[in-house]
Amino acid sequence: MLIPGPLISAITFPGVVVHEFAHEIFCKVFKVPVYKVCYFRFGNPAGYVNHGQCDHWYQSVLISAGPFFVNSLIGALLAFPVVMNSSYSEDWGSIDIFLIWLSVSIAMHAIPSRGDAKSMWKAVSGNKAPFLAKIIVSPIIAIIYLLSWGSFFWLDLIYGVCVCFLGPQFLIDLFSYV
Repeated sequence: MLIPGPLISAITFPGVVVHEFAHEIFCKVFKVPVYKVCYFRFGNPAGYVNHGQCDHWYQSVLISAGPFFVNSLIGALLAFPVVMNSSYSEDWGSIDIFLIWLSVSIAMHAIPSRGDAKSMWKAVSGNKAPFLAKIIVSPIIAIIYLLSWGSFFWLDLIYGVCVCFLGPQFLIDLFSYV
């Protein structure tokens, strides 16, 4: 089933907003000036953050990858109460359905965009980064491009659902060792 990207972005707009907010958060962490933020719009891209130059290559890479961490964590946390309560009750109320939609919407926008991958490549290409950085970041860039292509096959939605339903269990396992 082929659904246009702008329609998917409109249905899952909270994920776009959080994605752009994550870029902005990482800019602020690294004290990189933010010139303009568009959290959501109808168009391509659905959102963007225009920011200044980074002092170090790793800052640019982390600003580009920030949504992966932020969107995944928020998506898992929002689904947490629903998934944990579903083991006690099979009935989902309106708030449960809303939280699952919100969780999946946010998590499915965790995957960095092709524009984010281009920024990562720009940060490590040439003499801007050590050889080890190129070795580590290059496969990540390739994976981003593959996942971007895979969104045609709903990989972003599959990721969002996995974060929503497997993420809470991962968090429980993680904190049970602490």
